[in-house]
Amino acid sequence: MRTFLPEWAPQDAILMAFPTKHTDWEYIIDDARDQYARIIRAFTDEKVKVVLLCHDRSEAEKALENCDLNLVTFIECEYNDTWTRDYGPISIIKNDRLRALDFGFNGWGLKFASDKDNLANLNLSNTSVLLPRTYRNERDFVLEGGSVETDGEGTILTTTRCLCSPNRNGGLSKKEVEVQLQHRLGADHVLFLDHGALEGDDTDSHIDTLARMAPGNIIMFTGCRNIDDSQFEELLKMRAQLTLFRNAEGEPFNLIELPLPDPIYDEDGCRLPATYANYLITDNVIFVPTYKQPANDMLAMQTIKIAFPDHKIVGVDCTTLIKQHGSLHCATMQIPHNIFNPEIYDRQL
Repeated sequence: MRTFLPEWAPQDAILMAFPTKHTDWEYIIDDARDQYARIIRAFTDEKVKVVLLCHDRSEAEKALENCDLNLVTFIECEYNDTWTRDYGPISIIKNDRLRALDFGFNGWGLKFASDKDNLANLNLSNTSVLLPRTYRNERDFVLEGGSVETDGEGTILTTTRCLCSPNRNGGLSKKEVEVQLQHRLGADHVLFLDHGALEGDDTDSHIDTLARMAPGNIIMFTGCRNIDDSQFEELLKMRAQLTLFRNAEGEPFNLIELPLPDPIYDEDGCRLPATYANYLITDNVIFVPTYKQPANDMLAMQTIKIAFPDHKIVGVDCTTLIKQHGSLHCATMQIPHNIFNPEIYDRQL
C-alpha cells in the first residue's frame, strides 16, 4: 500500500538550489541571489532547515552571510535550474516505510534543458544524502512535484493540461494517468481540473499555481473578481468545476478563494504568472509569496490563515522570483522526516 504524503506531514528541511551563472538567472544573477538569500533568511529566522544545492559552496555561503548557516546544508552538484519543486524527490509511505520517488523530469514538456535536473535525485542518493533504501527510480514516468496535490488520504488533485500533455508521457488519457497515479502514488481518488490557466505559465497549468488542498476537506483556489481581466473566464470555469468536485466519501469540499495579484509584467510587457496559491507549508509556518501589493498581500495571508489557524503566516517578497515565471512553492521542496540522512546536517557536504 502506498500513501502520497501531504505537504503538512512532519518535515526535516526544505530543498532548494542556488542561482548560478549557468542557469536562466544569469541576466539578473545578483538580484536572483539576493532573492534566494531573502527566502532562506525567512526560513532560518523561523528555524526551518534548508538543504541547498549549489555549484560553488563558498559563493553560496557569501551570498547567505546574513542567514543562520547552522541551519543550511550545502551540497555541491550540477543542475540546470533552481525549481526544485519539479525535480526534487516526491515522498510516499509504502508498507509503513518512507520512500523518495525519483520521477522523470523533462523541462516542463521539453521546453527547457533538464538533463542535469533529471539526475539530481540520483546524485542525492549516490552521495548518501538520501537514507539507504529510500530512493526509488520512477523516471520512466514524467511527473513534476508542482503538478500534484494530495490530502494524504488517497485523493490527488491535478490538471488535465499538465498530466495529459503530449510532451510529458505521450498524451495519456485521464484514465491512463489515473492508473499511473494509483500505481505509483497510491491514489484511489483523482480529481482533474480541466480549466484554470495563468498567463506566462510555462508549466501547462501546474496545480500549485491554481488550487491547493488543506486539512479539513479544504481546497484553496485562485479566484478572479475582475471581469475585465484576461484570466477571468478560465478561473471562473475552474471555480465552477471545483464546486462540483467531491471527496472520496462523496462530500463537497470547503472552498476558500485566494485573491489574484494585480497584473505583473516583464520588460517586454508580457504578463507573469503571479499567484498566492504558490505558498509553502512547513511544520509551524506557512510562507506566502508577496508581490509588493500591500492590500492583496495582506488579504492572501489572512485568507490562508483560515485554513491553517495553528500556523504562523509569514510573507516573503517574491518579485524577483516571478521574473522567471515561478514563485515560492516552485523554488522549494519539503523533505519529510526520515528521508534525508540526518548526518548531513552535521557534516556539511
